[in-house]
Amino acid sequence: MLTSWLHLLALAAYLGAVAGLWAIVLPSFSVVKSHEARLKLLGRSLKFYNPMQSGALGLLVISGAIQVTDLKAAYRELFMKEFGATLGLKLLLAFVLILVSVYQSMAVAHRFVRRYEGGESFTAQELESVAKRLGSSTLSLLLLSAVTVWMGTQLRR
Repeated sequence: MLTSWLHLLALAAYLGAVAGLWAIVLPSFSVVKSHEARLKLLGRSLKFYNPMQSGALGLLVISGAIQVTDLKAAYRELFMKEFGATLGLKLLLAFVLILVSVYQSMAVAHRFVRRYEGGESFTAQELESVAKRLGSSTLSLLLLSAVTVWMGTQLRR
């Protein structure tokens, strides 16, 4: 029971972080005109977003694995018959979601924050490229999350 609540809290934190980036940070970024203000907005936002997204995703993976193990123990021989196809597809989607999350967090956001905090300069084109990569990966994460959550609800039937 505790792992179910932990899983739901981690899911809320993860979806909240990703949706917040999509609905608050990226639209604010496009409204701000000053190059320095845009750098500051993205740098500060991503510094908070990265650990929140990564930590919540880690908790989701661990609590989900514990729940699957418990489910497998409860259903024993019937586990694959009852949940095999749905669980397999959900795990595949979760794997893709993890890959896209790690790409966004480490390859885009973390690299940007390190450079920003290191005092390196960014051209306007580099900053726009970071914002576009963040936008496309965030949209992908939201769509993957929606489908993965729906698949998870199918396991609870």
